[in-house]
Amino acid sequence: MKLTKHDHACVRVEKNGKVLVIDPGAFTRGPVLDGADAVLITHEHADHVDVDRLKAASPDLEIYTCEGVAALLTEVPGKVQVVRQGDGFDVAGFRVRVFGEWHAYNHPDMAVVQNVGFLIDDEVFYPGDALTDPGVEVPTLLVPTGAPWLKLAETVEYLRKLRPARAYSTHDGLYDEIGLGLVDNWLRMEADKQQADIRRIPVGESVTIG
Repeated sequence: MKLTKHDHACVRVEKNGKVLVIDPGAFTRGPVLDGADAVLITHEHADHVDVDRLKAASPDLEIYTCEGVAALLTEVPGKVQVVRQGDGFDVAGFRVRVFGEWHAYNHPDMAVVQNVGFLIDDEVFYPGDALTDPGVEVPTLLVPTGAPWLKLAETVEYLRKLRPARAYSTHDGLYDEIGLGLVDNWLRMEADKQQADIRRIPVGESVTIG
């Protein structure tokens, strides 16, 4: 399985010639949906879902997301399917399980929206904007490292709770180069402590797992 990091919160997952794209939002540049068989969307915030991009996508594209996002995608030509905590489905040769229900608390004047996380092939877990513990082994975690709702201590505690063999930074598009350097340092410290592969993949670069 190949993981490719794109801007901010978007990741492409490839296996046997098939492609899943997770959270292609408004902060993600380039033709990230080219060749995609399916899209997984965790929640409705614009940095995770770009409605106009999905409107222009192939009608063959399958989209799996929560009810809140599905309500925004009524004009999208692709097939939109609502999933919830506890669901499981097969798409494009991948087995996907759904964990989580709500976005992390963000601001006293902002409603807490739905948020679902996706565990792909019992290997890669993408929690979206939440620190969801799926209650199962997570070999590879796509871990949020920068957000208004997130503190560094919470990221570290999450990594120590799930103890993945591999963890790669996501939700890091709000940082400049100085901030990304700090993220690299924090993750390096935790990698040394846990003796695990914990780091940031630069945008456009890939890792192969499994």
